[in-house]
Amino acid sequence: MKLHANARLGVKGRALLVGRIAAGWSLTEAAMAAGVSERTARKWRDRHRAEGADGLLDRCSAPAVIANRTSDERIQAIAALRRLRFSGAEIAELLAMALSTVSGILTRIGMGKLGRLGLEPAQRYQRERPGELIHIDVKKLGRILVPGHRVTGNRRQRAARKRHGARVLGTAGWEFVHIAVDDATRLAYVEVLHDEKATTAAAFLTRALRFFGAHGITVQAVMTDNGSCYRSTIHAIACRALGLKHLRTRAYRPQTNGKAERFIRTMLAGWAYGAIYRDSHERNTALGGRLDHYNYRRPHGALSHRPPASRLHQLTGNNLLGSYS
Repeated sequence: MKLHANARLGVKGRALLVGRIAAGWSLTEAAMAAGVSERTARKWRDRHRAEGADGLLDRCSAPAVIANRTSDERIQAIAALRRLRFSGAEIAELLAMALSTVSGILTRIGMGKLGRLGLEPAQRYQRERPGELIHIDVKKLGRILVPGHRVTGNRRQRAARKRHGARVLGTAGWEFVHIAVDDATRLAYVEVLHDEKATTAAAFLTRALRFFGAHGITVQAVMTDNGSCYRSTIHAIACRALGLKHLRTRAYRPQTNGKAERFIRTMLAGWAYGAIYRDSHERNTALGGRLDHYNYRRPHGALSHRPPASRLHQLTGNNLLGSYS
């Protein structure tokens, strides 16, 4: 039981008060001894007479009846709209209710955060054997030609480059980060290439298989999205020549290739956007160290907080961490 810091009576004090009254003390004397008013003493005496010891406990101060309480039908309507992923403000506008009321109801019924409300359950899977499935994807990054103002500290120089950049520097263009992630172990291979053409994707696939082979992994199948380079005849011929089964994700459904998507987010946060680089060459040079850290050092939440190399050792006995211990 929580009591106000300045409360005169707790449960024991109330019991002492009513005990003194029952022993023959007058109401005034008992109230003065307890340091409370006669009205308070009378309240606890009457409650004790009516309910016994339970009458000395605190009661909820909320009113028994609220005239403008939101009806159960309205609460069900709010819940139904929430499952359709309406925001609190949209529900309040649609039902002509106060936003604070809608927010309070959503919190009370456990729907205060959208999360995955109204979405199909997440289908999680993990292959049992290394190489059973490799996830492949491409991420486009803007090329860095010269240091920005965060490196030089000169915003005027940045503004001048904006005015004359096309004439002096030319178009910066893009770089393409090709990634391959093993489904069972999350061991990853990454290259930064100049394009995402079919020939480039096929050549990357060959080098990725060589990387996994060096780690004792025999690749059986690859999964990609529906990018043009992966739908090309060249890529199909490469997969056939390498003895690979090629799986493609459902259209507009990147979650199917979620391990590759999540790995890209991790690498962008820790590598591409995790530091300030003077140019693309410096950024690309830092990739090797970051990838080494991911594969051999970084605890992975989906692998019981072990690095991918440790997971590979567990599944196959290949001790990749021997040279890193």
